[in-house]
Amino acid sequence: MASVHESLYFNPMMTNGVVQANIFGVKDWVTPYKIAVLALLYEMATTKSIALLDRRRLNKLILPLQQGPDLTFEQFLKTVKECCPRMVNAVKLRLFPMADSELQDMEHFFAILPNAFSDSEAFKTSVVGLFMRQMLLAYNKLSFSQVYKLFRSLQQYSHRGGRPQRDLSALTAEDMELTSNEDTSVDPMEKDELDMGALHQSDLRSGETRGPLSQKQAEYFLARQAYLLKNDENKAMKPAKLQDELNNILKFNPDFAEAHYLSYLNSMRVQDVYISTHSLLHYFDRLILSGGEGKSNGDEGYGRSLRYAVLNLATLHCRFGHYQQADLALQEAIRIAQEANDHVCLQHCLSWLYTLEQMKGSDSVVLTEDSVKMAAHFCLPYLASLGIQSLVQQGALQGMPANKLLDALRGTDIMHWKQSLSELIDISLAQTASIWRMYGKSTMARQQAQLLLNMNSLEPVNFGVQQNNTEPFAIALCHLAELHAEQGLYGAVSDIIKHLKQQFPPHTQHAKLWMLCDLKIQFEKAMNDGKYHLAEPHVTAISALNATEGLYRKAQLLKALNQTSDASRILQRVQQLSEKNKNTEMIIRVMLATAELHWDSSGFATALPLLLQALALARQHNLQSLESETVLHLAFTQLMLGVPEQALALVQDVLECVLAHGSVLDKARALLLAARCQAALAATAPEEHRLRAVELCVETLGEAALYFSQLNCKQRLREVYYLQARLHHSLGNVSERNKSALLFRLLNQELPPSASAAVPLL
Repeated sequence: MASVHESLYFNPMMTNGVVQANIFGVKDWVTPYKIAVLALLYEMATTKSIALLDRRRLNKLILPLQQGPDLTFEQFLKTVKECCPRMVNAVKLRLFPMADSELQDMEHFFAILPNAFSDSEAFKTSVVGLFMRQMLLAYNKLSFSQVYKLFRSLQQYSHRGGRPQRDLSALTAEDMELTSNEDTSVDPMEKDELDMGALHQSDLRSGETRGPLSQKQAEYFLARQAYLLKNDENKAMKPAKLQDELNNILKFNPDFAEAHYLSYLNSMRVQDVYISTHSLLHYFDRLILSGGEGKSNGDEGYGRSLRYAVLNLATLHCRFGHYQQADLALQEAIRIAQEANDHVCLQHCLSWLYTLEQMKGSDSVVLTEDSVKMAAHFCLPYLASLGIQSLVQQGALQGMPANKLLDALRGTDIMHWKQSLSELIDISLAQTASIWRMYGKSTMARQQAQLLLNMNSLEPVNFGVQQNNTEPFAIALCHLAELHAEQGLYGAVSDIIKHLKQQFPPHTQHAKLWMLCDLKIQFEKAMNDGKYHLAEPHVTAISALNATEGLYRKAQLLKALNQTSDASRILQRVQQLSEKNKNTEMIIRVMLATAELHWDSSGFATALPLLLQALALARQHNLQSLESETVLHLAFTQLMLGVPEQALALVQDVLECVLAHGSVLDKARALLLAARCQAALAATAPEEHRLRAVELCVETLGEAALYFSQLNCKQRLREVYYLQARLHHSLGNVSERNKSALLFRLLNQELPPSASAAVPLL
């Protein structure tokens, strides 16, 4: 949010966008709410028997009451009651008799108000004293008709606080008489102001619309809401309510530039492209006219505002995916910045240029490297660090060595801590967690995510909030949710997703992150449970957020439903999209899924080239988790081809990595495959070693069953129980055989018969 410029004078006396003369020369005026605040200050000054803790809470309350927008009387009393219940009665006893009696009682209140602070030095120097003197000055400059209307508004204001309303029929007649007997010699400009004052008070009476905020109230309101939108959006006003408040401010002062900018930020929350573009253009139009930019009101201020206006317009189009319009706006901003020799603006343009190229799927490494070099040359550490972060991300996707990427991140972290760049520290931690997770190191990813969530921000804490609703926090929480889901801890996953929903409501910018994460977790859970009818709606929802992920999940669902032809066709489409987007992880997953389709048709030899190609890609890009999964697929293929010795050797090579970093499902599948290999080898083992081999196989199956039961994976549990029953029968363990056979029978009756019973599941 741009700062509120001191040169921008907020004048509420406006009609249809035309600024009327302010004959009083003040920036504030008296309202019933401010009379209530004055009554609270008077009672605090005259009451000596207030407890120390209550007085401290009241003192902390005074500044927000002065600077914030006018509250209703109920809200005001509720706020005071939370600090000091005793003071609520004192304020009521001060205001209600004043509103129920004559106008002279309000005059008397303003007359005795300075006496309570006459002996206090704070009255001359403090914020409270300044506020009271401003109110006294504004009240003393009111005409009689304005004082009378203020008194009527005070009566209505106190009536809304639960006080019975007096019969004002006589006052209405008197008001008509005063109106008809007005002096016709009054200056026309003063008449306009009186009419505006009448409009303000009628707004208060109707309760449907609000009067204008003072300059200080508007500045405080805009600064507070902008800070909350940046750091904790949940504590900011709801989008519709905030837009109503901004419309009310702009109704009385359409040239208030900062209100237009806050309207732009608010529209971005709900992805409203029309209002956000409209507000952004109006912001820079008003900023240029106000002369608040640059060294003067001349070409320097106008030119600087113009080029940054075009740059902001380009970022807006980038946000909404309008790449052609964003490219045109960026080229225009670059041209204007080059004419003005503005190197800082050029660096921002270059940063957005390589970001735009990344969004379009083009290679932007050269542009990014140039941006980093130029940013370092012009001492712009923020832009230089963002460029390095982008290079690290691209390097990770292109398979650069992990040690080089982490060394680059460590170098940027040193710079972040030296420069106290809190936002970039958060980004670096989130990116490090993502890289570790991509490499399959779940423990390191969890550590980085926890480090980010438990780190105290270096940003100054204003309005009682810290910066915790940014994209890095959303990414870290999504990583934790997925990691907990992989371990079968769905209760913890539910708590994390619930927190994400509260912290990032559906209308916010980063809500898509947790939406996609939640849908993928629910889909995997439904697939593990064998509830394919529940998984199908999740496929549609995932496709709305990410087309590639949605197609891949649809292929998985069709494969589980034995619709192999449709699944194969969709996997081919997913592979084409992934190759176009250079999504190596998805390419490998598609190859593994295609190999599983070959298994269903007993084409184990056909699956080998695909699996070897996937293994080469996984090793090239350091994707250890996918590499382990590919090796397990190779081992299963070799087992089906009749080479159990080599299959068991492959399983043992990756078993340690899977048990250390893999999910519960990966651990169970690896142990099940190891048990199958051991069973195949036990059948051909010498008689003296066969018994021990079968017992070892039973132990391995027991561990696999434990992991499968954590996920409630009934289809694979059915197969485990079947193998256990066969092995116990060969060992002569009748009771254990009957127990396993009973469990198998119960699951076999519950689950539908498998169409691919001849090919066991991996």
